[in-house]
Amino acid sequence: MIFWRKQLLIILTLILGLISVQVFAEGIKLRQIQFEPAESNWVLNASYQIDLPTELGDAVRKGVTFHFLVEFEVVRGRWYWFEERPIQAMKNIRLSYQPLTQQYKINGGGLTISTSTLEEALLQLGSIGGWQVAELLALDNNKTYQGVIRMRLDLSQLPKPFQINALNAREWNLSSEKHAFSFTPHYRVPNSK
Repeated sequence: MIFWRKQLLIILTLILGLISVQVFAEGIKLRQIQFEPAESNWVLNASYQIDLPTELGDAVRKGVTFHFLVEFEVVRGRWYWFEERPIQAMKNIRLSYQPLTQQYKINGGGLTISTSTLEEALLQLGSIGGWQVAELLALDNNKTYQGVIRMRLDLSQLPKPFQINALNAREWNLSSEKHAFSFTPHYRVPNSK
């Protein structure tokens, strides 16, 4: 009798483990981020892994356009006043499917990329490169700042019937965790001619 209980417990643990892996595999996860000065601007490069739940993938294939929002800000705490927010930037990236050409399109920042599969489209969607978020002089040298970045599906841009569905379904609330990192700028101002 005890042997069978142990066996049943092991089987249930394995099943729950597989279910949790399935649940945590979907979503948006930050893989890497790079924030650095380049010429006269602060440039952000980031890479996200995006795994859409089956229901959202089906919605894209049926013609629903998804708007993803990348939110980035730099803050510096001050003991004598509210936090200073010298950089606040948002980037809207649109994912759509064109049934006539059977192509997925990613539009963002004046750039359009077409791919033949949803997996390729999600890979391109998660690659944010060369995003100029502020001028170099927006941050002071030798002061410590905190950068915060997050990517999410913008539910307010969905068609109204899908917005109502999104309120009731957890799968539609697709968002990465807020990722925070500290840094202290050390840069030289380029010579002006």
